[in-house]
Amino acid sequence: MTTILICTVGGSHQPIVTAIKDVRPDFVLFICTDKDPGTGRPGSNVQITGNGNCIKASNQDEKPSLPNIPSQTGLKPDQFDICLTLSDDLDCIYADCCQALALLVQRFPSSSFVADYTGGTKSMSAGLIMAALERQDIQLQLVTGSRADLIKVHDGSQFAAFANIEKIRFERLIAPYRQAWSRFAYSEAEAGLKDIKAPGIAGLRSQYAQFRDLSRAFAEWDNFNHQTAVELLQNYAPSLPEALKAYLPIVMRLRDNRQDKREAAQLFDLYLNAKRRAAQGRYDDAIARIYRLIEWTAQWVLKFQCGMDTSSIKESDIPEGVVLTQNRDNQYQAGLFAAWQLIKFKTEGPAAVFIRAEEKALLNQIKSRNQSILAHGYEPVQQHNWQQLEGWLEAQFIPMLLAETKQVGIKDLPPQLPRRFEM
Repeated sequence: MTTILICTVGGSHQPIVTAIKDVRPDFVLFICTDKDPGTGRPGSNVQITGNGNCIKASNQDEKPSLPNIPSQTGLKPDQFDICLTLSDDLDCIYADCCQALALLVQRFPSSSFVADYTGGTKSMSAGLIMAALERQDIQLQLVTGSRADLIKVHDGSQFAAFANIEKIRFERLIAPYRQAWSRFAYSEAEAGLKDIKAPGIAGLRSQYAQFRDLSRAFAEWDNFNHQTAVELLQNYAPSLPEALKAYLPIVMRLRDNRQDKREAAQLFDLYLNAKRRAAQGRYDDAIARIYRLIEWTAQWVLKFQCGMDTSSIKESDIPEGVVLTQNRDNQYQAGLFAAWQLIKFKTEGPAAVFIRAEEKALLNQIKSRNQSILAHGYEPVQQHNWQQLEGWLEAQFIPMLLAETKQVGIKDLPPQLPRRFEM
């Protein structure tokens, strides 16, 4: 396999020569500085392109006694190139290194890339390190050796060694997908993690697999695919992070064998889903879900307390004062408001108390949904519309729903899906 070496070049030639002799690259890119614009002093590129003896064997020498680095290492003219950058402008160095690495990868596909950051200024080393960390196809190395102090290694003891960076690179690569969780963007996290090559270290590889699979689990949950979410979370049940352990029984409740309890749990799940859409600024989506929540709540109460199906109601079950329409099959049906009218006349529980007190408020609250583009209107729902509706839901609707679901064993509102992933 073709090996490409990238080196930062500073005032000392020894680490560069050592790196080339140890790696034995097929091609070398030297990251160098040009003549200093302020002082006019030559840059480190002289060590690569200088003629004759242009390098001092030791800093104490009066005159140069060695040829340039390509000559010392036997590199032919077509085996190296130079990338010029500034000595202490980290932004510029980082950008130059990123561009240089991208061009090298394009020029030498399917090659092995090694970036040696030993030479050059501290800013040059930092710039190359940051650029290399962005890519999984580049190994980082430095030239080191035995030391008697913190100034330099002993001459003659130098050797090239790979830098241990896999955890740093891994954390850097997954950072955007941790951030995606904070926005409930689990699908985005899963898609991004699929594009990352799994780390070679076993422990990191396990963490990567867990992060990717749990991102998928919560993405499926967010898309109402509760069974898939259950299966994925159960796979990790013994090793779930502490902060995520409580979610497994919650999602399992969404697949409960008892239909009344399962639907009750799904009502709260829909409410939290709506809040996630609002947190993303998708207020039309949020209010559309709330409309369905209010309608489904009425259907749930009527089904399990009265045995009534709002899609097909017997004429004998329609109380005086409630007017229902028939569909094409001559079946009486009840939409959202009509269903709540049935609750008012057919039940005596918390839902009946709620609709008697909040009937006008309910009509006012669903106006914003009816005016939405996703319903019958032409204007997007604004944040203040959602905030007003959310306040009413929290103060009136959710307490009523909890009072009703208490009868099937659900006494508290479940926690919102997680916004942080900790391994």
